[in-house]
Amino acid sequence: MHIQEISPYEILDRITDAFFALDKEWKFTYVNKEATRLLLRKKEQFIGNCLWDEFPETIDLQLYHQFHKAVNEQVAVNFEHYSFPLKSWFEVRAYPSPNGLSVYFQDITDKKQFSSHREQHYKSLFENNPDAVYSLDLDGNYLSVNRATEQLLGYSAEEFLQMSYIPLIASEEIEKTMEYFSKATSGSTQHYETIALHKNGQAIAVKVTNMPIIVHNEIVGVYGIAKDISKEKRTEKMLLESEKLSAVGQLAASIAHEIRNPLTSIKGFLQLYKKSMKQINSEYLNIMSDELSRIEMITGELLVLAKPQAHHFHNERVEKILDDVVTLLSSQALMNNVEVKVHLEDLPQIKCIASQLKQVFINLIKNAIEAMPDGGEITIMAKKHTSTTIFIQFADQGSGISEELLAKIGTPFYTTKEKGTGLGMMTTLKIIHTHGGTMNISSTIGKGTIIDIYLPISI
Repeated sequence: MHIQEISPYEILDRITDAFFALDKEWKFTYVNKEATRLLLRKKEQFIGNCLWDEFPETIDLQLYHQFHKAVNEQVAVNFEHYSFPLKSWFEVRAYPSPNGLSVYFQDITDKKQFSSHREQHYKSLFENNPDAVYSLDLDGNYLSVNRATEQLLGYSAEEFLQMSYIPLIASEEIEKTMEYFSKATSGSTQHYETIALHKNGQAIAVKVTNMPIIVHNEIVGVYGIAKDISKEKRTEKMLLESEKLSAVGQLAASIAHEIRNPLTSIKGFLQLYKKSMKQINSEYLNIMSDELSRIEMITGELLVLAKPQAHHFHNERVEKILDDVVTLLSSQALMNNVEVKVHLEDLPQIKCIASQLKQVFINLIKNAIEAMPDGGEITIMAKKHTSTTIFIQFADQGSGISEELLAKIGTPFYTTKEKGTGLGMMTTLKIIHTHGGTMNISSTIGKGTIIDIYLPISI
């Protein structure tokens, strides 16, 4: 049986890769069919001609330098090359020999376009994600951040790339957060909540996901996604407080209605005794009368918490309400060597129940006065916060409240005052919530307490 021999050139013509061979003077000695197809020329236009004469636009480009490297160093090279005249991408492999250079190449334009399209998808997902998305190296230094990360924490992308995540975490959360980051660098995706710090110092509750970045089966960094959950946390706190108020309201209703009527009768008889029976020790009667008044005050506060209020909201000027309250309490402040400083901007009218807000402001100013037995300053400030809210702040120079006690404020019957009931602050919280607002209390031992109130302009 006769076996037909196939020449090397026939084999090269049948392979799917484009191929050409060059001699030591860079002249074409062979070009296969696939090469003529991709380069849009006939074989006769190549053979005997110099590569650099046929493709002068490649001189000083990567292809030129890679081919010279292969010949001068006698090493194989593999690279990608873009041809401007052909508007195509090629993957090129060149192998040197003592006689010249053998070159194989493939058109990878479609693959490149697909890869570029996919890369743009990922880039869009990264840049336009509403959540903060960022990448970190294994030491926790930022490698990239999206626009939402800049908006969340107030730093520019350039500033992020000069820092690690550690200065941006609240001190009490650093140890826990570093542990989660370490687990992510070990290959385990982590989900957790922490407190991030804005550039202006504001603390922001965030929900974070950390995922390892794996390249060629090696962990090289960590991807992070952070979502601002401050609003959810405030809503959760309001719901808990609302549940507390509801429970206390039910208790208050049963207590107040049971004792209020008999108290009225007892108080009336005591007043009659004081007028008609001079021989009775009036000091005892005064003590009884004072204590009954105290009980009546407690039941009154309980009823405010318990019974549904008729919500007749009207447009009112908050600065007018504040002015009235400051005027009302100015003599008490003066007697206690307390100066009240008021800074009020021109505020829009808000929908509110004026009498209830007056009760809130009286409670807060009285508390501030009582917190400064040796005198001091109360600063009241009110301004428009956003297009839909106003901001009111009460700041005193009292002894302050510890974090442990601060967490209990608003709890029924918890108070720092010797004769307090804790119901005044609870009533205050309920009124603010009824008005769709929020109230935050911060305090520093030895420096004083600050109460921030945010109220919507309309309900």
